[in-house]
Amino acid sequence: MYAYIKGEIVDITDDNLVLECNNIGYNIRIPLSVAQRLPGIGADVKIYTYTSVREDAFNLFGFLSKDDLEIYKKLIAVNGIGPKGALSILSAMSADDLRFAILSGDAAAIAKAQGIGKKSAERIILELRDKVSMMSKSDLDSEDLTTGTSVDTGTKNEALEALVSLGYTPSDALRAVRQIEITEDMDAGTVLKQALKIISTL
Repeated sequence: MYAYIKGEIVDITDDNLVLECNNIGYNIRIPLSVAQRLPGIGADVKIYTYTSVREDAFNLFGFLSKDDLEIYKKLIAVNGIGPKGALSILSAMSADDLRFAILSGDAAAIAKAQGIGKKSAERIILELRDKVSMMSKSDLDSEDLTTGTSVDTGTKNEALEALVSLGYTPSDALRAVRQIEITEDMDAGTVLKQALKIISTL
């Protein structure tokens, strides 16, 4: 129903945001990760929303990026994972960490979310493993403006996996790799070396 709402923050709690737009206050359910990244009361913010309509409830769920919203939509499409369950998962871990948990088959990491058991976590991995990438949609859509070709996500993924195996978190690894302008002649080892220099400054 609503693609996004842009307005002034009136109130913030761990799981809810009140956003005023055109003299209307919207109650928007948010994961803890969003609550922690929001600016203060009185600031303007753009929230990407998902509308959940049921016989007994009409709820808005909000996120700070389209990518987070897309991950949320994928989660609620999994059998047995409703809007609240998906919100709980994204409160316990970032979208980037969730991607890595899905691709690496780490059900235990997903099951740490409140209300999500091991079987539900395994179902999420089973149903979404072929539907997610370590790179966000914006990364996958990015192109080399000189050649017009898509960025080599395979090289990025190899570098990401290497960084995580060295003990860095998936989120830090992604932030580092995203800052690298990858050319066709760069292999995963070259990207890894540059990422290690960047990640030491994060």
